[in-house]
Amino acid sequence: MELEIEGVITEIIFHSEESGYTVAVFETDREQFTVVGDMVGVSAGRRYQLTGRFIEHKKYGEQFAVSFAREVMPQTKEGMESFLSSGVLKGIGPKTAAAIVERFGDSTFEIIEKEPGRLTEIPGIGAKKAAAVSEALISHRKFAEITVFLGQFGIKAEMAMKLYKVYGADTIEIISSDPYQLTEDIFGIGFKKADALAEKLGIAKDDESRIASGIRYVLNRYATDGDTFAPQRELEEKTGELLGVSMEKIEDVLIAMAFETSVRIEELEGRNVVYPMYLYMAEQDVTKRLIALCDGNIKALPLDTMSLIHEAEARQGLKFSEEQTRVIRNCLVNGVSVITGGPGTGKTTIINGILNILENGGVKTALAAPTGRAAKRMSETTGHDASTVHRLLEYYFDRDTSTMRFGKTEEDPLDAEAVIVDEASMLDILLTDGLLKAIKPGTRLILVGDADQLPSVGAGNVLKDLIESEYIHAEKLTKIFRQAAESYIVVNAHRINKGEEPYCNEQGGDFFFMSRNTEKDTLSLIKELCEKRLGKYYHLNDIIQDIQVLTPTRRGLLGTVNLNREIQKVLNPASPLLAEKEFGERIFRENDKVMQIKNNYELTWRRITDMSEGQGVFNGDIGMIDSIDNEDGYLTVVYDTDRYVRYPFDQLDELELAYAMTVHKSQGSEFPVVVMPMTWVSPMLASRNLLYTGVTRGKRAVVLVGSEKQMLTMIANNRIKERNSGLAIRIKNLVWNRT
Repeated sequence: MELEIEGVITEIIFHSEESGYTVAVFETDREQFTVVGDMVGVSAGRRYQLTGRFIEHKKYGEQFAVSFAREVMPQTKEGMESFLSSGVLKGIGPKTAAAIVERFGDSTFEIIEKEPGRLTEIPGIGAKKAAAVSEALISHRKFAEITVFLGQFGIKAEMAMKLYKVYGADTIEIISSDPYQLTEDIFGIGFKKADALAEKLGIAKDDESRIASGIRYVLNRYATDGDTFAPQRELEEKTGELLGVSMEKIEDVLIAMAFETSVRIEELEGRNVVYPMYLYMAEQDVTKRLIALCDGNIKALPLDTMSLIHEAEARQGLKFSEEQTRVIRNCLVNGVSVITGGPGTGKTTIINGILNILENGGVKTALAAPTGRAAKRMSETTGHDASTVHRLLEYYFDRDTSTMRFGKTEEDPLDAEAVIVDEASMLDILLTDGLLKAIKPGTRLILVGDADQLPSVGAGNVLKDLIESEYIHAEKLTKIFRQAAESYIVVNAHRINKGEEPYCNEQGGDFFFMSRNTEKDTLSLIKELCEKRLGKYYHLNDIIQDIQVLTPTRRGLLGTVNLNREIQKVLNPASPLLAEKEFGERIFRENDKVMQIKNNYELTWRRITDMSEGQGVFNGDIGMIDSIDNEDGYLTVVYDTDRYVRYPFDQLDELELAYAMTVHKSQGSEFPVVVMPMTWVSPMLASRNLLYTGVTRGKRAVVLVGSEKQMLTMIANNRIKERNSGLAIRIKNLVWNRT
């Protein structure tokens, strides 16, 4: 049975800023005892009304477990002075607090809230400070009201703080009117959490806003899996299972959503499909712009293509193969070209050859890749500046509309007559749409990638769709060059791609398989390899940076969560010399390797080298924790050796340790040494292209550890989930309709 008690927190033994979890000494008029539970913004000396029950802790004895906490504004002179000087209202110390209470007495809080100008009657308080004090008190009272409201629906203090930061004083009104809005606005709240809240708020099962939110949720699940659309019948069935309402009701709401243009229903190859409107518009736009670029008049070059190729060979001191010559020539004469091929097939040589010819022919060329690491590698291999596609397009946060926008658009296009994009298998439909909008008519577009790797994380199947359309000029490189053929990583990548068993543990080789029978033994060996053996054998300068563990999954003993925890223990163990911060189940420590796990376009970064600033840290960016300031509540991560980003502690849900990462997250990256556990995972993850993608991330060595049977299972599993994407169909249809 729950009790209500009122009293003062006299001492805080422990308090977590993130979760609000608190252990404190609580004193009522009659007794003193320990209280434990979630209490955001709690501080000693303030009065609270607590709801909960007494429990018996095995080690610490009797405690009061708090299920709900509400601050009670003090009524006594001493209580008011204590509250005002507690730190809630910055800039008010004990002397000023005493002067305020002495001047306004019982009306103190009312004066601060409703007549803040009167605070200037107190020596040392000007108009600006008076306004700030009033605003802080109102905000504090409002947040207290919000936590009370949310607490009755089981929403804990940590989430209440998150909601308040987004919605401010309107939190209660927004949640009450449409709890499903949370799924759009709040990172970490999905449909199921919002639906549980809606149920507690009394929203009916067949309410149209609930059904519409359910449809959006299921459509978003398709998009998360890479699909740009969902088959209509399948979408309605899945939504029906989720919501427990009739198919007829779902179809009615779906049609209404189509009329409101939030979704698009259309027939595609004889079946009705449903698009989120933004993906439909992107797919349509990409289709039209690609065909326009293919048909456009590209800038003429000074000589015939073969002469230009021979001149480039002379300048670079090399001889292109017959295949390379053909590919370069075709890229020079076509508006849009796709080059695809596995490792060692000469893609970099071709890029350099094309770049050499274009620049010497006076064609201004821009180089880009989807990720920072891929762009950096492109810069290193070409000797020319390359940027991420986002940076090339000058992505920025528009404060007027609170949305992200590309600075480069159709109205203000890129100042380039040719654009070369590497790692193009990672291009999703939205990024491709943004890129094409910024490319002027008559520009050459050359997309280079490996169509056999995992597709983009975002929705769409751009590279494969362009090849499948048969209208976009595409070349597949097949020849492995002699120097590359000496690497077992390259040879085995191609063997795996063909469904063949790799050559392992060859004398002087760079590809190893180390058999272990259990997951526990596999984990133990991976830790040993990371801590001692690989760094010593390969003379690695920076073990943390140079060794990357890649795994198919986040879960289990050999998933990223546990691997990161275990590898951190051996590569960056706890030390009195290293500051650390506990956040949920994670511990962040100075010198840890970390990864950004969501796009944050507002995070400001600063370069130490030239003090330049910019905005935006993207999903998959890898950095190192430079410092942790527990006193001021932030940690600093350095990306790309000199791009420093400060994270307040309440934003640490955007970071995770990166000693181990999923193969999907590693796309576009290259690491000196890659270690991969071979253990049972679901058939969807135990695929040939996932193993192929992981292996091709290694530069100097690849080490597979675990079950040989599992490795062979992955090689044999070439069942790739086909994505729902209409790009290839649209290109074919548009071209066909013109002829």
